[in-house]
Parts: sequence; structure tokens; C-alpha cells
Amino acid sequence: VFQVREEGGCHYLNMCVCVFWQEADGDDRLGLQVDTEGDGDGDSKADTPDVPLSTADTDNTPQCLNKALEGLPPRWKNYWIRGVLSLAMISGFFLIIYMGPVTLILVVMTVQIKCFQEIITIGYRVYHSYELPWFRTLSWYFLICVNYFFYGETVADYFGALVQREEPLQFLARYHRFISFALYLAGFCMFVLSLVKKHYRLQFYMFAWTHVTLLIVVTQSHLVIQNLFEGMIWFIVPISIVICNDIMAYLFGFFFGRTPLIKLSPKKTWEGFIGGFFSTVVFGFILAYLLSQFQYFVCPVGFNSETNGFTVECEPSDIFVMQEYTLPAVVQNTLRWKTVNLYPFQIHSIFLSSFASLIGPFGGFFASGFKRAFKIKKRVGLLGLQ
Repeated sequence: VFQVREEGGCHYLNMCVCVFWQEADGDDRLGLQVDTEGDGDGDSKADTPDVPLSTADTDNTPQCLNKALEGLPPRWKNYWIRGVLSLAMISGFFLIIYMGPVTLILVVMTVQIKCFQEIITIGYRVYHSYELPWFRTLSWYFLICVNYFFYGETVADYFGALVQREEPLQFLARYHRFISFALYLAGFCMFVLSLVKKHYRLQFYMFAWTHVTLLIVVTQSHLVIQNLFEGMIWFIVPISIVICNDIMAYLFGFFFGRTPLIKLSPKKTWEGFIGGFFSTVVFGFILAYLLSQFQYFVCPVGFNSETNGFTVECEPSDIFVMQEYTLPAVVQNTLRWKTVNLYPFQIHSIFLSSFASLIGPFGGFFASGFKRAFKIKKRVGLLGLQ
């Protein structure tokens, strides 16, 4: 657009260039737009479309609890809600542990499926208006394929006696990897056949979304179950120290928090981070001592072909046998102790607790960034309160 203007006998030429951009295949964009209002946390722009809220985005706090706490300031109301729900979930965790390894495996599988469903649902809600063919069907199909691959290997490794007894299972075990590969190829072909010309890029985007979700969710749950088969202590201690770190970081931050830790999550403080670290190390050390005394927790989970049930009986490995350690000279001079009796697993627990305290919170920061990216203000549902 050109405009000629005259000032002081001189003529000036103003030029404004407008650029029009159009995708080669028409409406094949990712639906990204600018949010001029921001999210209220310092981000003036957002690169995702508005996400319609689902039932999981609403407050599902029990009505009786809300009624009992009405009149309290929001800060203290949130404190008591977290406290009551935490006690309820911890009690449920104890009950699940009491019910044995099979129940723990089922819980891990349930959490895996629920996590996958929530992440896939977010992608579906964002691009629901595009009516992508077979998106959710293929996502769930790939989940079945990946689970078949991972857990088929687990069954073959830990239930060999059962597999050898049943001829159909022998066939599945012998050709397990080929069957897994064939199932994946079938899903791959179905995806290619579902491609629609004007949505090519978006469909490949969601294909990648599904695979990254599978990588994060299914791989983790598979490794958790592998740990569980090596002894429930390898499942209970890591899970418990993460829970402890989350609770203690919140308590220290609630009562003593003054210094912000990270802009991505403004409510997190250095006081909570440091307090949670030391509390978690102490808790993990004590918990490792208590659990190392019982075969039920330290023995690998085995399968008894006679009873067709799980067994947790064994001769504990050296890591769960009390040993005497000589203390460093500095400690001997300070505490007047020369030796100390510990389970080697207690030393392992120090490193596990340090990892949970230093790296674990970044999982929460990742979740905070994920929620902001898709404008999810609050998540209160089956996966817990954050």
C-alpha cells in the first residue's frame, strides 16, 4: 500500500507491505494462535489455542470437606484439604501394599492407562474441531501394542514355568517379538490409510504426540513393574520418598517459604526445596532400615507353579543383611563412634532420596509448564491434587 503525503513543500512516499501466507495444502496448520491476554503469570503470548475445560479441570473436593472448612481463609482451606486427602491416599497405599504384589501391579497398570488417557484427551480436545479420523482409536491401539510387547517379555521372564506348561503360551512366547512387530506395522498402515490431504501435518503431529506419550508413560510403568519383581522394597521405597518429598516441601514452604525457587512455579520456594531434601533423606534412611528386616519386602517376587500364585520367600541378598562399617576419622573424633551397623540398602536409600529431592521436583515443574501450555489452571481428579 503506497501513500503520498506533502510536508513543507516536500513529498514523502509511505509504503506498507502486507504479507499474506497460505499453506500449500489449505487448512493444514496446527491451530496455533496468539493469546493477547496471556495467562496472568507473566506470559504475554501463548502458542496454543484455547482448550475447553473438561470435568478433570474442576474442583472435585468432597462436598462434606468443603462444608466443614467453609469460613477458613483460602490458604488454610487448601492446607487442610491437602492434609485430609493426603492421609486418605496414604492409607489407601498401605492397604494396597498389604494386598500384595499382584495388586501393586494392577495399580501401576491402572495409573499408566489413566495417564495415557488424560494426555491423549488433551490433544484430542485441542484439535477436536479438525475431526481427525481414527486419532483416538489408533492411539489406544498403539497403547495395546506397546503393552503387549513390554509385558509379554515380563511374562516370559518371570512366569517361565507357567509358559512351558501351556502350549498356546509357548507359541506366543516363541514368536513374541515378531507378533509385536506385526501388530505395530498394522497400526502404522492404518495410520497411513487414515491420512487426509488437508490435515497431513496435523495428523503427523498427533502421531508423534501419541508416540512420545507412549515412550514416557508405558516405558516408566514397565520399569516400575520390573523393579517390583526384584522385591517390593524397590517399589515401595522410591514411591514413598517421592511422596515424602512432596509433602515435606509443601509443609516447609507453607510455614517458612519466603524465597521463590523458579518462575515456572511461583509458589515453590527455596525453603521448601531445602527442607524437603533433608526430610526426605532422613525418612528414606529410616524406612529402608524398617523394610530391610522383612522377607516380604526384600525377596524377589516369584511364581509358584504348584499353587499358581506369587511367592516372596528367599534367602535375603547381602544388600539386606546387617553389616558393620568403619566411620571416617573425622566422624570418629566428633561422635566418639568407631563403627556403625547398617543395612547396605540404607546407603542406597541416601542416593535414592537425594535423587528424589533434587530431580523429582522437576517433574512437578514439567507438569506446571505442561498445564500452562494448554491453559489447564487446576487439575483435581483421579491422578491427585496438584
